[in-house]
Amino acid sequence: MPRPLDEANRAQLIDRVLEDVLAHGIGSLSLRPLAKRIGVSAAALLYNFTSKEELTIAILKRAGDRQRALFETIRSQEHLTPYEVCAEIWRAVSTKEMIPLFRLFFEVYGLALQDRERFPDFFAGAIERWLAFIAIAFERSGAKKRDARLVATMLLAGFRGLMLDLCATGDFARVNGAANVWLQSLNIFHAPARATR
Repeated sequence: MPRPLDEANRAQLIDRVLEDVLAHGIGSLSLRPLAKRIGVSAAALLYNFTSKEELTIAILKRAGDRQRALFETIRSQEHLTPYEVCAEIWRAVSTKEMIPLFRLFFEVYGLALQDRERFPDFFAGAIERWLAFIAIAFERSGAKKRDARLVATMLLAGFRGLMLDLCATGDFARVNGAANVWLQSLNIFHAPARATR
């Protein structure tokens, strides 16, 4: 009977793999070179993750968990209006430090679109979990569930479209300017606009 996974050890391993993948990308990821770079055996990787695809999903889930924790801290600041919350979120994600994380995300998104069976749980995490996370803030402020989900869809698409542009061009001035215009144009926000930079 196989021994159960050590979840604490597995979590530490995911963090190490995530940092490596952010530095080297995932398109040509190979388990043996990865294992060598992070100082473990390929067998240890396969023991904790049965395939490269499973490892990829685990990496992205950990990255998403980090982002949600950051956004929850921002969202929990009760003095901020919805507009200000979104402006703070954009300020947090639109940094040079976040570019490798989003580059990885978009890389896997494209791979999953081409081969959904290879990444069976990717879109549940990339779309549904984020919609639920964003929508609940609007439900708490009185929005109907359906309306909150529509708003969450709009916000998720907007943020990701802007980040895709930023990853592709590195044009921080233009994309930040566009983000500011976009945020101010959203009818759901009733607070006075303020610059995102």
